[in-house]
Amino acid sequence: MTQGVGTPLLWIGFTVFVLGMLALDLGVFHRKAHSVGHREAFLWTVVWVSLAVAFNVWIFLAVDTQRGLEFLTGYLIEYSLSIDNIFVFIIIFRYFSVPAESQHRALFWGILGALIMRALFILLGVALLESFHWVIYIFGAFLLYTGYKMLNGHDMEVHPERNPVVRLFQRAVPIATHYDGSRMLVRQRGRLMATPLLLVLAVIEGTDLVFAVDSIPAIFAVTRDPFIVYTSNIFAILGLRSLYFLLAGAMTKIQYLKVGLGAVLSFVGVKMLLSEFYTIPTLFSLGVIAGLLGAAMLASFLRPVGRAPIGRGDAADPLHAKKHHLEGSQKKETE
Repeated sequence: MTQGVGTPLLWIGFTVFVLGMLALDLGVFHRKAHSVGHREAFLWTVVWVSLAVAFNVWIFLAVDTQRGLEFLTGYLIEYSLSIDNIFVFIIIFRYFSVPAESQHRALFWGILGALIMRALFILLGVALLESFHWVIYIFGAFLLYTGYKMLNGHDMEVHPERNPVVRLFQRAVPIATHYDGSRMLVRQRGRLMATPLLLVLAVIEGTDLVFAVDSIPAIFAVTRDPFIVYTSNIFAILGLRSLYFLLAGAMTKIQYLKVGLGAVLSFVGVKMLLSEFYTIPTLFSLGVIAGLLGAAMLASFLRPVGRAPIGRGDAADPLHAKKHHLEGSQKKETE
């Protein structure tokens, strides 16, 4: 396996730090389920980004400039791609009518599962590139194809009612008809049943699996150092929850985000395909990626396209979706 800057002590220390922050988040600051407001979301977004920046500064000072640039570029790629997840979370929460006070808990456990899943994907990716070097061309071609779909507006659409995870879960697990705060399991009429929140969590995990297929190959175009790949990915995921609550109501204002992400993935795919013939400098890559994302954001505000806003999907949301077929199918389970 590729040797990187991460010693066993660094791997253990970073993992303990992440678990400690998550325990502090859920056990202290969000011990009681509540609706996350914009002020709280903004403060937590600042916290997670500041921690990532501080870690990046440490890499610059304690390791070297090259590894610092690799972390910064990788973090920017992963964080920007994670913003695309927000669109999916909005659709999932609206479809399943998830109460505002339960959304943070669902995202917390979903992201905890994503951390484990991403770690396994990264280890698998490193092993594949080490043993079968030609896999890099498959990764590059896949990123080009994904970027092309985004640029042409043919990227993956999310239809929860067609999700195989939903169908399998509904067939295999008895589901209660109503949410019960942040509880995942309840006992009704002497029978242990899953709440709809557990179903939502399963859908989030399944969706993240799809997103990981895009994001993990992208960062391997920047660095092959497992520790840099892992830490930049984890920091991006950790800040996703607060970013969701901060941006969920304004996502349709960022009209050209997918165009920018498509251009980024296309550039990264080309970089990966050319890696054996010409190495594009990391600093240049960082400038291109930041420029593409900045241009997409600027274009979104200078040339907005009128669309109906997307709400967060809670009961207080004026755009709250009507009751879906889930409740009707669940009643049959409890009768």
